[in-house]
Amino acid sequence: MTARANDSQVQIFGGVDTHHDTHTAAALDAAGAMLGSKQFPATAAGYTALLSWLRSLGSLVRVGIEGTSSYGAGLATVLRAAGVTVVEVDRPDRSTRRRYGKSDPLDAEAAARAVLAGRATGAAKTHDGVVECIRVLRIARSSARDQRADCIRRIKSLLVTAPEALRAQLRGLTDTKLVAICAALRPDHTDAGNPTTATKIAIRALARRHTELTGELADLDELIQPLVAQANPALLAVHGVGPEVAAQLLITVGDNPHRLHSEAAFAMLCGVAPLPASSGRTNRHRLNRGGDRQANNALWRIALCRMKTHAPTRDYVTRRTTEGLSKPEIIRCLKRYIARDLYGLLVPETTGNDLALAA
Repeated sequence: MTARANDSQVQIFGGVDTHHDTHTAAALDAAGAMLGSKQFPATAAGYTALLSWLRSLGSLVRVGIEGTSSYGAGLATVLRAAGVTVVEVDRPDRSTRRRYGKSDPLDAEAAARAVLAGRATGAAKTHDGVVECIRVLRIARSSARDQRADCIRRIKSLLVTAPEALRAQLRGLTDTKLVAICAALRPDHTDAGNPTTATKIAIRALARRHTELTGELADLDELIQPLVAQANPALLAVHGVGPEVAAQLLITVGDNPHRLHSEAAFAMLCGVAPLPASSGRTNRHRLNRGGDRQANNALWRIALCRMKTHAPTRDYVTRRTTEGLSKPEIIRCLKRYIARDLYGLLVPETTGNDLALAA
C-alpha cells in the first residue's frame, strides 16, 4: 500500500478561526497530533481551497467553526453542501488564552481540539430557510423600533429647555398627539436664528422621522407575520405567544431545529435551565445568566402574560407563593415549564426517549 493510500485513511478533525477577510484552518489527526495550519481568503474560492486542503491531509470527519452565525456563515454553508459535518465552536475561554496566548492558528487549533475531544458537539444553524428570512427582517425592524423610540426621547428632551410658550403648547400630550402636532408645525426657516423657531424645526424633523419609522415598522410587520405563520402556525396558537415572541423563538432554534437533541438542551440554549448552587446541607438552584438572552426575554414575556390571563398559571403562582417562593423564583420556574411545552412545537419530531432523558 502506498504512502498516499495510507494518508487517505487518516481521520482529520478540522478547526477554523473566522474573520472578515481571512479564515485560518488547523488540522489534527485522531490522536491529536497537529498536522498543520493555513490561512485562506474569506471568499468562495477561499472556502473551496480550505476544504481541498483539509481533504488532502486525509479523511475529513468533522470541522469546528468559530462564528458560524457571523463571519463563518459562508464557509459553513459550503462545507455542509460538500457533505462535511460542521460543528459550532465557542471561542477559547480566557484561562486558555492566558496560558497559551492568542493567535489565529492557536484559535483554529483550539477549535479543532474541541471537536476532537467532544467538547463541541452543537450543529450549526443552516441559514437557508424561512427562519433566516424572519431573522434578517427583524434586524431591520429592531433598528426602526429603537430609532423611533429615540425620536420620542429627543423630542421630549428638547422640550425641557424649549421656550416657555412652546412648552406650554405641547405640555401634557400623549406621545401620539405630541408627534402629530410636532409633525404639523410650519416654522419659518428664515428665522432659524430664533430659539423658538430652531426648536420647532428640530422637533418637527424628529416627529416626521418618527412617522416614517412607524410606517416602516408596519411594512415590516406585514412581511414578518405571514412568514412566522408559515414557519410554525401551531406556535402562534399557544397562549401568550404572539408574532414577535414566536419570531424570536424560531430564530433561536433556526431553520434546522433538530440540531437540539432534547428539551433540556433547548432550555439551556434559552438560559432557563436552573444551575445547581448547592453546598453542604444547602440544596438549591440559581438563576442561569447564560444562553440566548432574547429567547429568555421571549419566555419571560409569555410567563408574564400567563400570570395575568391564564387560569392554570394563576393557580400555580398562588400555590407556589403559599410555599414561600418569591415572584422572581416563580417566574424562573414558569420559564422552565414553558420551554418544556414549546420544545415539542419547535422541534415537532420529539421522541419519547428524548423526553425521558431530559426529565
